[in-house]
Amino acid sequence: MVENGMIQQENDRLEEVLKELKEATKLTKADKASKLMGQLDLLVDTQEGIDFVYNKIAEITEAGVFEGSVWNNTDKLVPALVNGTYKSGHPGSTIEVLSELRILAIVQGDLTDEHMGPKEASDFLEEVLVANLEFVFNEPLEETRLMMSDHELKKVHSLFNYISERIHLDGIKSKLVEELTLICEQRPVVTEKQRKIIALIKEKMDLNPDSPVDAELLGFQNSIYCPTTGSKDKSLKEYKEYLTGLDEQELRREAGEAGNAMLKYGLVSPYHGKLLLYLVKKGYDKAAYISLGVSAVGEAKWFQYQEYISKLILETVRPYNCQCIYGLSNMLENGIISRSAVRSGLSNIRTITLHPKVENRILKSNIERDPEEKITALQYLVGALIRILGQPLGVGQGNNPTCQSARGISMWSQYAPGKLINMVMTAATHNDLTFRFEGQEITASLVGTGLVQKLDYNLDSVSVVLVGMLDKIYNEMMLRASGRLEDPHKWVNPALYGQWIQIGFASAYDYKYNAIVDFNGFVKIFYATSHPEYNGNHQVMYPNPVGIFVTTSTGKMLGFHAVSLLRVDQDPEGEMRAYFLNPNNEGRQDWGQGIRPSVYGNGELHGESSLPVHQFAARMYAFHYNVLEAENRVNDVPEEAVEEVKQLARESWGQSYNWIETNKKW
Repeated sequence: MVENGMIQQENDRLEEVLKELKEATKLTKADKASKLMGQLDLLVDTQEGIDFVYNKIAEITEAGVFEGSVWNNTDKLVPALVNGTYKSGHPGSTIEVLSELRILAIVQGDLTDEHMGPKEASDFLEEVLVANLEFVFNEPLEETRLMMSDHELKKVHSLFNYISERIHLDGIKSKLVEELTLICEQRPVVTEKQRKIIALIKEKMDLNPDSPVDAELLGFQNSIYCPTTGSKDKSLKEYKEYLTGLDEQELRREAGEAGNAMLKYGLVSPYHGKLLLYLVKKGYDKAAYISLGVSAVGEAKWFQYQEYISKLILETVRPYNCQCIYGLSNMLENGIISRSAVRSGLSNIRTITLHPKVENRILKSNIERDPEEKITALQYLVGALIRILGQPLGVGQGNNPTCQSARGISMWSQYAPGKLINMVMTAATHNDLTFRFEGQEITASLVGTGLVQKLDYNLDSVSVVLVGMLDKIYNEMMLRASGRLEDPHKWVNPALYGQWIQIGFASAYDYKYNAIVDFNGFVKIFYATSHPEYNGNHQVMYPNPVGIFVTTSTGKMLGFHAVSLLRVDQDPEGEMRAYFLNPNNEGRQDWGQGIRPSVYGNGELHGESSLPVHQFAARMYAFHYNVLEAENRVNDVPEEAVEEVKQLARESWGQSYNWIETNKKW
C-alpha cells in the first residue's frame, strides 16, 4: 500500500508540473520543461510508470516538451542515434523515452503527426528495436554496463519491454536470426536469452516455412517447442502418453531427432527431458544414448558408466531442468565423466543439505515454469554443475562485474573439476568459502565487500552459489597485494586460479611511473611466448589470464576486463588469430579501429571469441608467461610486428596514458 501511495504521489506531481508547463510563458517554458523531465525520470523506470506516461503522451507533446529540441520534427529522427542517446543519461535519455512513446502512439493510432504516419512510425520503431536488442532482452553489452547506471538501465529496459509487447515484429526477422545464431554458436550455459527471443517469435510472428528467413526462425522455434515428429502439437502430458504407444524402433527415431535438434543449436527442449526420463526408466538403453547425440566415443562412455549415468539422469533431469542433458552429452564426449573425482563429486553433492540462504539464491535465479514439477534447489544446482562441466567455455558473468570469478569457474571446470565440485559443495552447505593467499587464509564471510553490490541473478546456479564469495575473496587478495608498485594480479591470479598459471607476469602499465613503459618489450614478450611463429610453434597449454582494455566503438578507453587466452592458431583462411574466453558472452562487439571480435565463422570452437592476433595484442594490458622461455626468443620478434600492435594501442586506449619508451628488464 505504501508503494502504491508513492506511485500515486509521483503521478499527481507529474500532473502538476505538466499543468505548469502548459501555462508557462516563453521565458519560463525551458525551466518548466526541465522540471517535467525530472519528474518523468522518476516515473519511467517501471512498466506502470511507462504506461502512465504513455497515456499522457499526447498531452505532453501538445504542451510543447519537444519544441526547440532535435526531437521536435519526427521526420528528422535517426534510429541509429537512439542507442547513444540512452547511454548519455538523463535528461537526454528521458526525452528519448518520450520520443519513442510518441512514435508508438502514432503506430497505435492514439496520436497523429504531420511528418510521420503509422507505417513510417512502425518502421522507425522496428529499426530502433533491432539496434537495441541488448535493451529489449535486458542483456547490456560490457560498454553499456560501464556507462549506464542501474536506474538508466531499468528505465530503458522498461520502455523496450513496453514497446515490444505492442507492435508487430515481422520487420526484424533477419536480425533475429543473426542474433540467435550469435548467441547459440557460443553455447552459453545460461540459455534464457535465446529462449526469450524464441518465445517472443512464437508469440508475435506468423512464420511461413517456404520463406528462407522464416524457415530459419522455425528451426530455432522447433528446437524448443517441437524437437521431434511425435512432439508436434502435443502438451508434455500428451507427449508422455504418446511415448507409451511406441515400439523400440519408433523410440529410437524420436531419440535421434531430439539429439540432432539439441546439437544443432545447443538448446534442450522440455520434450527431450520427458523423452530421456522415459527411456531410462523403461530400460531403452540404446535409444537413451542416441537421444544424447553422442559419437562412438560418447557411446562407449555411456555403456561403461551406464548405471551411474542413469541414476544421475533420474535424480536430476526434469522437463524444466533439461538443459543439463546437453552438458551431460558433452561430458561423455570429452571424457570428463571418466574421472573418478568427478563421479565421486557428483555423487556426494546430490546428498548435501543446502544452506537456507544458498537455497533461496538458487531458487531466485531459476524460473519456475511448472509448479507441479517441484524441482528442488539441489536439482537445479546439480543440473548447472553438469552443464558447466560439459560446457566450460559457456560460463558467463551475467550483468555483473565478476569476469574474474566467471573466468575461474571456467578454468576449474576444465583443469580441476574435482576442485570445482568440492568448492561448490562447501559454499552450498556453509554459505562460505576459504582460500589461501601467501600463507594466510581468506574467508569470504570475514572480509569486506567485493565489486558486486547487488547480484544480477541471470546466472547459472553454480555461479549464483560461488561468485559472491569469489568476488569478495578476489577483492581481498587485490587489497593485500596492492601498494607493491606492480599490478596486484601478478600475485593474485596464481593464488586464485591455481598452479598452472605461469609465474612470469607482464604489464603494459608501470605503477612506479604511472605510465606505459617499454610497450615494445611488452609486445615482444607476448609474441615470443604465445605466437606460434615466434615461440617454436608451441601451443598455449593452459588458459592464460589476460587483462584487456575495454574501448568504445571509436576506440576510446572505457575500463578493464578479464578474459582467458585459450590458443593462438591459424583460422581457415590462414590468418593467425587469438582465441579467447570472454565471460560477458557478447557476440556483437565493436572495440573501435575495425576491431570486432567474432564468435563463429573464423575457426572458433563453441564458446570462443577470436581476433587477429595483432588486434588482440593491441587491447591487452597484462598476461602471464614463462620467464625462461621468453629470454631465448624475445629478440626473434620483428619490429614491424611490434609497430603494427603499438600503432593500434597508441591511437586508442593509449591516448589516456603517458608513454615512456625506455627499455626495462622483464
